[in-house]
Amino acid sequence: MLIGKPGPATTAICTADAARIEIRGRDLAGDLMGRLGFTEFFFLLVTGREPSETQRFFLDLLLVAIAEHGLTPTAQAARMTYDADPSCLQAAVAAGILGCGTVVLGTADLCGRVLGEAQARVKAGATPQAATEAIARGIRERREKMPGFGHPIHHPVDPRAERVLALADEKGAAGVHVALARHFRDAVAKAWGKPMPMNVSMPIAAVMLDLDFPPAIIKGIPILARTAGLLGHLAEEHERPIGFLMAHHGEEAIAYTPGGPA
Repeated sequence: MLIGKPGPATTAICTADAARIEIRGRDLAGDLMGRLGFTEFFFLLVTGREPSETQRFFLDLLLVAIAEHGLTPTAQAARMTYDADPSCLQAAVAAGILGCGTVVLGTADLCGRVLGEAQARVKAGATPQAATEAIARGIRERREKMPGFGHPIHHPVDPRAERVLALADEKGAAGVHVALARHFRDAVAKAWGKPMPMNVSMPIAAVMLDLDFPPAIIKGIPILARTAGLLGHLAEEHERPIGFLMAHHGEEAIAYTPGGPA
């Protein structure tokens, strides 16, 4: 039984025979290997194009910015899973990546959506200020969280976000989406009645959109980046395990209440 409407029965990513591996129309062994770095290769895989120097620079920058942030829930899940089965590295990485959602790591995707909505309103005739204020006000009225704003540690600013924005200006990469991100800073302060730090997720989305990265794959930036971070944690876990210790302290921190919530 066929579920859903399929696309054409073709792929443009890769084919191989006994003598050659071809990726996006290029010879892997004879051309790509030794010429492209991994960041450039990733861009090629996703878009079908080799990146410009600016696109490569910022993709590299953003992958570095989001790869590591300490003993986050994703790192803890990966470490504890690894301790449960040290022979299954891929399961430990997967356990961490599965936590990439709308609260941790996945917010760049949500930022891309609100930036896209703001740009659509601007194209329809609204000013950037009016567009961003209307979106922020609506999110506030629905008592939802504003994507790309707020951070439990970094305040009044997220240093990663400020660095990305500064480099976008310096390198001439700041376009309409970076401008909208900055308008959102004022719009959020107005809607919430106080300034909130722009976290790194908003500049990730804004810069990638300005550099013509596919919106549907924005979430892939933190996923790919954090995979590297998790592998670092797991390498350390192999040498100096703390996963079971974290699980032990987690259990001790939670009170047992028989019969349900008190």
